[in-house]
Amino acid sequence: MSAAPNQRPVGIDELLERVRTGYRRVEAREAYDTARTGEALLVDIRYAALRERDGLIPGAVVVERNELEWRLDPQGSHRLPEATGHDLRIVLICNEGYASSLAAASLQQLGLHRTTDLVGGFQSWRSAGLPVTPAGV
Repeated sequence: MSAAPNQRPVGIDELLERVRTGYRRVEAREAYDTARTGEALLVDIRYAALRERDGLIPGAVVVERNELEWRLDPQGSHRLPEATGHDLRIVLICNEGYASSLAAASLQQLGLHRTTDLVGGFQSWRSAGLPVTPAGV
């Protein structure tokens, strides 16, 4: 989403608002339920220090943000085995729900049209009392 030469630049708050209008974000309980039933793949994009500090979501695939597009592109040579097709429902999880929104927009541009993100990120997951395991376990 780059600005054309005759358009004014946008700030990050406006950019987040724009990209979030392209999909429906999910709350922690819905993310948990859809992952538990196999309807969605949870992808934790937090960096290692946050995962070590706060723990992991059981069953979530860890893909740091700088590798996300390469690992989830179903046509890519570096894709994860879980990246089975463009219809895959993906729920991205960052720490507080900001970086994951921008990442969701990026994956949607790759044709992963069912990508969404978790409102409030990992912190909302933990606050909802959903399962978390210590890193390294």
